[in-house]
Amino acid sequence: MSVHKSLAHDSGPLHVTGQARYVDDIPTPTGTLHLAFGVSSVASARIQSVDLSAVQAAEGVVAVLTAEDLPFANDVSPSIHDEPLLATGEVHYLGQPIFLVVATSHLAARKAARLGQISYETREPILTVEAAMTANSRFEDGPRIWQSGDALGEFSSCPNRITGQLDVGGQEHFYLEGQASLAMPQENGDVLVHASTQHPTEIQHKVAEALGLPMHGVRVETRRMGGGFGGKESQGNALAVACAVVAIQTGKPCKMRYDRDDDMMITGKRHDIRVSYDVGFDDTGRVRAIEFKHYMRCGWAQDLSLPVADRAMLHADNAYDLPNIRIESHRLKTNHQSATAFRGFGGPQGMIGIERVMDHIAHKLGMDPLAVRRANYYDEADSLSEPTGSAAETSHQKLNKTPYGMKVTDFVLGRLTQELEASSDYHARRAAIADWNDSNPVLKRGISLTPVKFGISFTLTHLNQAGALVHVYQDGSVMLNHGGTEMGQGLFQKVAQVAASVFGIGVDQIKITATDTAKVPNTSATAASSGADLNGMAVRVACEKLRARIATHLAEKHSCEASAVEFSDGNVIAGSHRVSFAEAASAAYQARVSLSATGFYKTPDLQWDRIAGKGRPFYYFAYGGSVTEVVIDTLTGENRILRADILHDAGKSLNPVLDIGQIEGGYVQGAGWVTTEELVWDDTGNLRTHAPSTYKIPACSDRPDVFKVALFENENRENTIHRSKAVGEPPFMLGISALMAISDAISACGDVYPSIDGPATPERVLAAVNRVRNGV
Repeated sequence: MSVHKSLAHDSGPLHVTGQARYVDDIPTPTGTLHLAFGVSSVASARIQSVDLSAVQAAEGVVAVLTAEDLPFANDVSPSIHDEPLLATGEVHYLGQPIFLVVATSHLAARKAARLGQISYETREPILTVEAAMTANSRFEDGPRIWQSGDALGEFSSCPNRITGQLDVGGQEHFYLEGQASLAMPQENGDVLVHASTQHPTEIQHKVAEALGLPMHGVRVETRRMGGGFGGKESQGNALAVACAVVAIQTGKPCKMRYDRDDDMMITGKRHDIRVSYDVGFDDTGRVRAIEFKHYMRCGWAQDLSLPVADRAMLHADNAYDLPNIRIESHRLKTNHQSATAFRGFGGPQGMIGIERVMDHIAHKLGMDPLAVRRANYYDEADSLSEPTGSAAETSHQKLNKTPYGMKVTDFVLGRLTQELEASSDYHARRAAIADWNDSNPVLKRGISLTPVKFGISFTLTHLNQAGALVHVYQDGSVMLNHGGTEMGQGLFQKVAQVAASVFGIGVDQIKITATDTAKVPNTSATAASSGADLNGMAVRVACEKLRARIATHLAEKHSCEASAVEFSDGNVIAGSHRVSFAEAASAAYQARVSLSATGFYKTPDLQWDRIAGKGRPFYYFAYGGSVTEVVIDTLTGENRILRADILHDAGKSLNPVLDIGQIEGGYVQGAGWVTTEELVWDDTGNLRTHAPSTYKIPACSDRPDVFKVALFENENRENTIHRSKAVGEPPFMLGISALMAISDAISACGDVYPSIDGPATPERVLAAVNRVRNGV
């Protein structure tokens, strides 16, 4: 079989030689126009006047458009039509597009966009959690509250209780390829859009809406992205719509790409979060009651904030059985860029809260944090049993149900943690670190092992579907197309391996073409870690139809049962007859057997009520664990990750080397979120960290000197594609262990719990060290 093998990324040679074609590399006809937005210079205001005469007179400018020049819908929102392409009378964040420049070159468009003269009647922007709460500025009428058990009633009987608060910043996606789109006018008023997007169907829908066309009048194609991380799920809508509108109005191809500064100023980020907690627990560290309050700054428009905040609530338990829990979530409307999807989609924000709680409990009891985590783990799946006894007797037993009522039947973190403890030499290193800290007054080291339990599926249930189109040509070559998009994660290679396994041929005979709304309709975004799960299944369904047709033909021809026909090693065996796959395909073609098929798959067994916070939103869980060791300088706050040991559950991996690459990248990106990547807005709403010079993603030199990653042997219990598990988002949360390790290092400076916020920049580390040393 071609699956479960470590094969290189299909576009690897193209990537390293610079031949991989992205949107900005597509050859364009002479006369292609270039677009740029003129944006707001204030965060909240009513527009009093707009003078674009200097823009229109600028060199190379062909046209300048405002909201009044748009033909149909002035909306690029993925949700509730609250996000105009161009501002209409008011602006709601600094960087909001107000007008659109059309010019003969990219540089000319950007230069002209700076020349607009706009006067404003400014308002006090809402920028902080406190300001938003005071003004009751929010999405939804009030906080969303989910609860299980009786947390508030149980507090009075808990022998120990702690409270605390954790603020964790947002994160810039910093994909290597910025947002980009190219629109080509077609005959009859139709348009072809090349977009760097994770969601071609959404681009198709928004462009059709803007042009007043049916969706069949818009074709969207995406060959690859240079990274996405969720930032290309909805943020590409504005560029595609702008290019399509101008292309139809002028009859010329139109291209738009953001420079890095523009990209960071205009597009949304990861939601930052404030998590406050109140926890009651016993002397073993077992949590008996817990209340979380989540405060998310969502920005000026709703975008995907509601499902992001929902998923933060869904992952507030992480790996822990919490029988009495109350979660209150505030989705706050502020004058920032509209926060959007980012790898983990709210899961990291929810998960980091409970990991802080586990560390805080351990500090309070003087225990190893890993022992507290183990005490609260869900029970191992192989040893589940229903609780016995009266309600009173079982109130503190593990029910193995999430706070939203889903039974956890595949929990493996007990075994996984045990393996990771041994392979990382966790306990011996922890003892050695304690000795080091006792004898080193300046440099302090810390270590932490944190687990991950991440739910896999879209929480909007109807998105859990995928389609595919597969052609077998008479020479035995195979072309396939599916709704997933390739953003560097290796999805196309995995799906090609699935197809090759069905036909018993090598992946060199398979070609996956660009994602295309004209080939597979109504696709879901490549998000929620579901790309291989959904599209792999859809492709397998299509391939199995074709294999059955070929087998039936050969069985009739050679007088054997179709079920006995074998496809293996590039050959097809029917009874005593052996032919190559190419010969089998040619024979089927000559017998007028259809060699084209579609496939469709929908994830089974899902049901979810987001208002009640009850149901089964996920098909299964992916698991992992990471041990991070750090060192901090207590005089400067500087810190460094010394070593990371990771054991991650990818089920029966479709391609181990690609999965390990995703795990390595996910960990580094997650560690960047909690250590170096700091977004800073000033008190006017101006994003000060809007370029590589002021915003620090982890560089190659920031990776751990010792970096050990292994896959946990664990075939998926659910009937996923070849029993594999999703691996896109779950590894991101392995990086949380870096923040907990830094907290552990700071703890060596005194007896007070550090309560450090994220990201743990040198400034924050130094401040926390001083607080702990001063006993405050």
